[in-house]
Amino acid sequence: MTTPEERLDELGLTLPPPVVVPEGVYLPFSMVNRRGDRILISGHPRHGMDGAISGPFGQVGADLTLEEAQGAAREIGLSVLAHLKAELGELTRVTGWARVFGMVNSAPGFTDQHLVINGFSDLILDVFGREVGRHARSAVGVAALPMNFAIEIEGEVLIA
Repeated sequence: MTTPEERLDELGLTLPPPVVVPEGVYLPFSMVNRRGDRILISGHPRHGMDGAISGPFGQVGADLTLEEAQGAAREIGLSVLAHLKAELGELTRVTGWARVFGMVNSAPGFTDQHLVINGFSDLILDVFGREVGRHARSAVGVAALPMNFAIEIEGEVLIA
């Protein structure tokens, strides 16, 4: 059976290091919070290979196209997986994705939030397979997100 790490390699994807919080930004929470056999995942933006938060910023439907937002949501998936791996050591410890909640900073009239968050969901299914990767999900449009993020995604996984 292929591990999530092997599947990432097959897809040509590399996980960034955990996010480096910008100087002067105070986060009174952790990016992942382990509670027994669950990990609660705080809302994530995308971050790059240098650990720096890289947005995207602005409103989907005005500053970003649907396709750009879908790609960013997929990359946010890599940010989430980076934090899970840092916490667990191995992604094989994830036994199930319970839920995903995606927030999209939406321009007035933009109604394809569900298609944006598909970028994240598709990555999770590609990496973990249907049995472990299937999840409940909500995707909502919001008027604004912290730091003008275009997308923020949170979730919950079950672990061994």
